[in-house]
Amino acid sequence: MARVTVEDCVDKVPNRFELVLLAAQRARQIASGAPILVERDNDKNPVVALRELADEKITGDSLQESLIHGLQRNVEVDEPEEDDISLLLAGKKLEENQQEVTAESLAKVSAEMKAEAMFSKITEKKPDDDKA
Repeated sequence: MARVTVEDCVDKVPNRFELVLLAAQRARQIASGAPILVERDNDKNPVVALRELADEKITGDSLQESLIHGLQRNVEVDEPEEDDISLLLAGKKLEENQQEVTAESLAKVSAEMKAEAMFSKITEKKPDDDKA
């Protein structure tokens, strides 16, 4: 294949800066062992990445998510909300006691468990409280 230039890829990814970022991301993927979608022809990874983008073997949208994830320093983890956890624990408690699991019983047991947790926090003695 002839030499690949940025102009060959600009019609696929109109922003040149985004094109460079996406090609660099794809080159990193290739370097880490991702399969190559075009013939290598003794080209280096960045040129192979540009050729893949020019031939539309890989899209910018698919690389963009990987690029964003790679640039993030603090990756957000989807953790369940406190209410969800209390409902799950309430459901488990109802099942252990072989009681019927309904919306009303879940709400009641969940509220009781929250109240118990709050009460136990209040009644706990701190070591500094004894000295005062």
